[in-house]
Amino acid sequence: MIEILSADRCISCNQCVRICPTNVFQAVPNDIPVIARQSACQTCFMCELYCPVDALYVSPNADRIEKIEESTVIEDGLLGSYRESVGWGKGRKSTASDDESYIVFRAARSSH
Repeated sequence: MIEILSADRCISCNQCVRICPTNVFQAVPNDIPVIARQSACQTCFMCELYCPVDALYVSPNADRIEKIEESTVIEDGLLGSYRESVGWGKGRKSTASDDESYIVFRAARSSH
């Protein structure tokens, strides 16, 4: 579930507004977007993946809103952590080739 949209990091690009398949975010003229419909979040992590400045934190717990404090998320290095773990963003190494489904696909292709 989306838990944090950091006002300190957000650059008002509205990528999260555009990318969210369940319309969780709402654009605000001349300001940063807001999490308007948190309970509609499907924990797909798309917003976190597409945020260019790692201003979002999606909790892997899809069943409930946790009300996590931003300071805790920052201290734990969790802002944009999913995006980092898959290697999205400048200077990051993609981890797609480490994914088991990719390994199986690559093995299947090489056997032909």
